[in-house]
Formats: sequence, C-alpha cells, structure tokens
Amino acid sequence: MTFEQFALARLPSLLRYAVVLTGDRDLAQDVVQEVLARAQVRWKRISDADSPEAYVRRMVLNEYLSWRRSWAVRHIHAAGERLIELDDARGGVRDHADGVVEADALWHRLAALGRKQRAVLVLRYYEQLDDDAIADLLGCAPATVRSHASRALQILRLDQQSELRVHAEERS
Repeated sequence: MTFEQFALARLPSLLRYAVVLTGDRDLAQDVVQEVLARAQVRWKRISDADSPEAYVRRMVLNEYLSWRRSWAVRHIHAAGERLIELDDARGGVRDHADGVVEADALWHRLAALGRKQRAVLVLRYYEQLDDDAIADLLGCAPATVRSHASRALQILRLDQQSELRVHAEERS
C-alpha cells in the first residue's frame, strides 16, 4: 500500500481519533496533518511494520501528548460535537437541544482532565484497548493506567454530580 492510499483510506478514522483526544476539530486536524507529514517521510519503515495503522495512531497519540507545552492547547475548548447519539429511553421524541447541551457538558468535563487521564479514557473506551496495550503506548505500568482511569472517572463523576446539583437549584 502506498502512503497516498493509506492516507486516503485512514484519514477520516485518524481525524475522529484525534478529535476525541483533543476535543477540538481544528487542533485535531493540525495534529493529524503534522503526523501524516512525518509519516510520509518515514513511510517505507512504517509500511514494513506489522500494523502501519497502529503505528500512525501511536504517532497521533504522541503528538497530542507533546502539544502540552502550548498554552492554547492546554485550554481545550469544546467543539460542540456529539460524542455519541443519545436515545430517549422512554421512546418519545427528545428535544435536540437537550442532547447538544449534554454533549457539550461532557466535552467540558473531558477538557478538565489531565492529558494522560484523557488519553487513557480515549484509548480504553474509544479505541477499546486493554490496560496492558495502553501501558505499552504510554510507556508506563498497567497499574498507572488503572490509576489514571480511576482518577479521571472520579473527576467526571464529581463534575456531573455538581452540575446536577446546580440544575436542581436552578429549577427550584
């Protein structure tokens, strides 16, 4: 497979992955563009790897983690995109605005996480990798991965509980 064929076939998937990591479509495009530019130069070596896609995805992850030095990147702003389609459990018609508000709130909670915590959640729940694979990608122990995931989920739960309290107080 040539680099051009790979880039055309995998670009949408790489962009989705980067958007979930960064929380910002523009930043995700920058990260993927930078990675693909470097991958093109090294394509002969990358294409000889067992899984060129996994190699490039790791490059995207490393690029995202290395952008932490930039002030603009440390302050992720939600793009307003939906992470998942939310179904109404009652089977009725939901107001589209409610779903947008929920997705936006989730993006804001994710943006509050540290980079490694966010990366662990993305790799675990979006990429569906196990702790050993995540540890290998991040260069840490599986126990560290579990610790990052636990802290991140705790932060998300606390943020959600505080939002629910604020909404309950607004209604009363």
